[in-house]
Amino acid sequence: MKKVVFTFFLFALTVSINAQSIFGKWENRDEETGKVDSVIEVYEKDGKAYAKIIEITDQNRQDAVCDKCKGKNKDKKILGMNILTGLEKDGDEWSGGKILDPKNGKKYKCYIELVEADKLKIRGYIGFSLLGRTAYWFRKK
Repeated sequence: MKKVVFTFFLFALTVSINAQSIFGKWENRDEETGKVDSVIEVYEKDGKAYAKIIEITDQNRQDAVCDKCKGKNKDKKILGMNILTGLEKDGDEWSGGKILDPKNGKKYKCYIELVEADKLKIRGYIGFSLLGRTAYWFRKK
């Protein structure tokens, strides 16, 4: 009987996590302080995942621009900027798109994966995913 209850609990937990979506509002936290520095909204358009910065917590950076960006994002306001573009669902992760780091203006290949119901893993890389950086966003409550 204990085995049946445990199996049911494990199944329910798995279904619960898998039923969660990458879409919604996520907090990006400063790696050193742990404080929320921005809120990012991940949304779906034409079957692909995108994300834009919808809130910057530092009141002094509300009008900050991406002065290190190139092309169409050069000197564009960071608030409202799309930073994640064109990811397609591939099993448990979304990949094949790009992520922009407004701090350095560089674009990277990336993939994202829901690792917990309220925790999103973002992996940006150059060339191979071994050469990159991982960050985590946390679902905004």
